[in-house]
Amino acid sequence: MTVKPVIHVGVDGSWRDTGALEWALQESLLRQEPLQAVHVIDEQVRHVPGWEPDLVDDQAMGLVNDVQKYLDDNANPLDNTVDLVVGPPARTLTEVAEDGRMLVVGRRGLGTFKRLLIGSTSEAVVAHATVPVVVVPDHWKPADHAGPVLVALDDAEDNAPLLEFAITAARERNLPVRILHVWDLPAVFSWDAMNSAGVSAEWAENAQKHFEILAVEWRQKYPDFEVDVRRGHVVDGVVHAAEESDAQLLVVGTRHPGRLAAVLAGSVTRGVLHHATCPLAVVPVRQ
Repeated sequence: MTVKPVIHVGVDGSWRDTGALEWALQESLLRQEPLQAVHVIDEQVRHVPGWEPDLVDDQAMGLVNDVQKYLDDNANPLDNTVDLVVGPPARTLTEVAEDGRMLVVGRRGLGTFKRLLIGSTSEAVVAHATVPVVVVPDHWKPADHAGPVLVALDDAEDNAPLLEFAITAARERNLPVRILHVWDLPAVFSWDAMNSAGVSAEWAENAQKHFEILAVEWRQKYPDFEVDVRRGHVVDGVVHAAEESDAQLLVVGTRHPGRLAAVLAGSVTRGVLHHATCPLAVVPVRQ
């Protein structure tokens, strides 16, 4: 499949408040690749009792016109467009973006309760997309942050797509890349047994050594690499590290070996998606 250098972004009625369109527009300018905004009319909404299909369509056209004007007013020399399509939102967005560069969507709610209800569209898009998906929280402003691009890696051998994505984003923004690995021992190890046998120290040393070697290899492509290896619950560790470093972008991976795994999107990725407070890039990794 040939990738078209187009950045897709999903927009809905809250497009002025989510950070998605602004983030996508900045990425478009940095890459010098056109932006295609997409608004999806959910076919089910058009048939809800009390809703007139014509009214739904008129509101959608008004939204599309407003977004197009916003893009035109940004003095972007690229040919940015807005499309209006009908269908299930998540599936339609992933289908539209499947031959593009990436798909950007918004995420609402950062409160304790709202974090658990981030919206089915964002989560479904992450689970099914075949291109990188960037999920941007409400009111995100790049100018308010000064941290690195943080890429969370496990000890698998197929981390190259994540590192390539992180390096590209960092190079565009003149930022360092920080490799993050959060490890923990299986629950079968008790704290006392783990410490007395030196298991914890050995695992920590091995993890640090592994990712330092990896960083040395990738510094040939991008010299400004840092390494952060820490022990703890993986989701909590990744989210805390991103907040602690004021990361401008957090990059994680997801693997889709089968339908069930695609729906679940991986427990760690899904957990980070629910709790990250900065833009999160979820990069599919082929197995």
